[in-house]
Amino acid sequence: MEKTFPEKVYYRIGEVAAYTELKSSVLRFWESEFEFLKPVKSRSGQRLYSRNDLELILEIKRLLYTEKYTLEGVRKRLSTRGRERKDEKDGLAESLALLKEIKTDLVNIRNSI
Repeated sequence: MEKTFPEKVYYRIGEVAAYTELKSSVLRFWESEFEFLKPVKSRSGQRLYSRNDLELILEIKRLLYTEKYTLEGVRKRLSTRGRERKDEKDGLAESLALLKEIKTDLVNIRNSI
């Protein structure tokens, strides 16, 4: 029976570790080994993993532990995902900039009333 993971925008490292049955230290190590695995961080520095990150972690785990790939082999196999992730982050950065601009405009409107 496969575990179901609650639908959320972001998951903290402890939640991901529990779900994937990996230690938090392994997840942090994989971040240093795989450039395409970069969770966003909250203001307090807490790692926040997206649903895509979770799927990627499960794929890395499968390749390493079941398929017996090396770290380099996983890097090569999943290298295209890094480019997709960069595009996703670029889009997120643009969206955040737009939201900040909208917030500033709304504050200015509120202050002028």
